[in-house]
Amino acid sequence: MTKPDNKDFFQKVYEVARQIPYGRVTSYGAIAKYLGAARSARMVGWAMNASEKKGDVPAHRVVNKIGLLTGKHHFDGTNLMQQLLENEGIQVKEHQIVNFEKYFWDPWKELQDHTS
Repeated sequence: MTKPDNKDFFQKVYEVARQIPYGRVTSYGAIAKYLGAARSARMVGWAMNASEKKGDVPAHRVVNKIGLLTGKHHFDGTNLMQQLLENEGIQVKEHQIVNFEKYFWDPWKELQDHTS
């Protein structure tokens, strides 16, 4: 089995992340599943960590499967990830999104055409 090309995979992750609407969040696993690599949530996390070089990837909108801000250590400033989310109207308490289900954006449902 060949290992996916990280650079190509990261670009696909960024394409999905750029489509997360303002005021919504998704998870590492949801992006991985959408890309057909359901067991690659950790690689999606690595892509988000490296995304600061891109400048146009809303990495703050990608959290773990229960809404924890597990990537917060990769943002400049102690609470930057939380502040960015709160600026979009998302409440965060103790590093976790309150009412996560309300804000969850599923790329599998939102980006795929299920009419065919």
